[in-house]
Amino acid sequence: MASLAPLPIPDTQLARATTTVIAPSPQTPSFIIDSKNKTYKFQYSNIYFLRLRALRGFVQKAAIKRWMKLPGNPSFVPRVLEVEPSQLCYIIGTVYMDMPLKPNVMEDIARDHSIPAPPPPPYYYSADDQVMMEDESGRIQLVGERLKSEKLVTGLIIGALGMETPDGKFEVADFCYAGLPPQPSTTKEELEDRMEVDSTKDLPSDEWIGVVSGLNIGAPSPSDGQIQLLVEYLTGEEGSADDQVCVSQISRLIIAGNSMAPMLVTGKGEADAEGDKKSRKFGYDGTTFSSHPVLSLSGHLLDIGRAMPIHILPGETDPSGTILPQQPFPRAMFGAISSFSSFTCETNPTYLHLSSDSTHITRTFLLHSGQPVNDMFKYLPSPPHTPLSTVESTLKWRHIAPTAPDTLWCHPYFTSDPFIIQETPDIYIVGGQKKFMTKLVENDGKDDGLRKRCRIVLVPEFSETGMLVLINLRSLGVKIVRFRGENMTGSMSDTNYLDGMKTSSSEMIPLVEPESSFPRSGSGPTRL
Repeated sequence: MASLAPLPIPDTQLARATTTVIAPSPQTPSFIIDSKNKTYKFQYSNIYFLRLRALRGFVQKAAIKRWMKLPGNPSFVPRVLEVEPSQLCYIIGTVYMDMPLKPNVMEDIARDHSIPAPPPPPYYYSADDQVMMEDESGRIQLVGERLKSEKLVTGLIIGALGMETPDGKFEVADFCYAGLPPQPSTTKEELEDRMEVDSTKDLPSDEWIGVVSGLNIGAPSPSDGQIQLLVEYLTGEEGSADDQVCVSQISRLIIAGNSMAPMLVTGKGEADAEGDKKSRKFGYDGTTFSSHPVLSLSGHLLDIGRAMPIHILPGETDPSGTILPQQPFPRAMFGAISSFSSFTCETNPTYLHLSSDSTHITRTFLLHSGQPVNDMFKYLPSPPHTPLSTVESTLKWRHIAPTAPDTLWCHPYFTSDPFIIQETPDIYIVGGQKKFMTKLVENDGKDDGLRKRCRIVLVPEFSETGMLVLINLRSLGVKIVRFRGENMTGSMSDTNYLDGMKTSSSEMIPLVEPESSFPRSGSGPTRL
């Protein structure tokens, strides 16, 4: 009988790479709603005035630089209703999209509730849409060919160059936005000192951040096999010695929403209500509600939490509040993992500041579970617009969720709009997407002498794609690990995605990000 080959023994003991969470800056506020501000007595219109007041100065400054040398010397008109016919000027205000397909609360109130409401449309845009701009003085309609190529949604603060037509509308020739907000430590002198540190070549000492979204535990078509592979991979229980070396570089895991599938609750008649009371345990009816998804997720979190820190965000399908910002999960619902100091329940959206323990580089993360992007995408025809281009636009708009509170529910803030982006993040992560997409957004700093750089990562649903996204904390490089759970015979592998290129040992293929797609079968990584 042939003897089995001995297992390889590594020369050195592997140690998990570590990163440290540091305190947020004043430019990255918390989204926690404390008891003092948890009130719903204020009007939502106040949010638009706060937004306009906060961003108007930045838009005007950008407009002066963009249009100051144009022929005709366009002037700034501070109120939209004070424009004069046939006079070239520019105005600043809030965009409002008048769309017939958009949900209308007044129509819902007047509707006959004895008849079931029609399903909501998958998108809002149509040929009958009208674009308005408003400020404290009133509202004016925007017209012109320039509107057809521009990405506009309700709630944007923009500048529009043009002139008033004889019928009282404003014909637009060009648009202007606030532009990317400042970014800490991005002066030209500091960049020269960081050129070697921020080199795009991956190093053995690099820390990586793992991101996953859309586990959808409890769905009718569960991905339990893929999730188990993910857990075993992150804890170093599977793969070769080289795989375990790579896993040891993952310092922490971020779960960006939709961890649990929507709960299916079946109603019962009143006649059964009395009998149900006797069969209930732990305060709920086991025939209409199952605690299995929560218990299953808690078990997986406990396995991973023993190996690395975890940050979990609520999402659209999770048992959490509906309006943004969604507040953190109650820690107690996750059982034993709740006692771990390395387990953090975050808001959605949230800012996260991480510092590398080896290079001492600090990165700012902006994360959310995808609801703002999914809602904005209903306003835009596709093609040419994509979720990736929409996320990129939110940076120059300086706003995470401009469609809130019009078609995206949010808290009625009275003193500030926390969704305004005051600081360009180093890494911008959006969960709950259909496809993996990534792009490194860079600004050369010609306007203000400050170079800005942000890595955008769109994380797809794990239950549909089996993808774990890894982000290099130092170089901002991205790679994916894909798990196959079909008949439990699949395998996993990884692919590097850095600066819009796919790199491997044998080839370099351009990455076409907006048109990327992944089939739902097959093993290993798939070329975008």
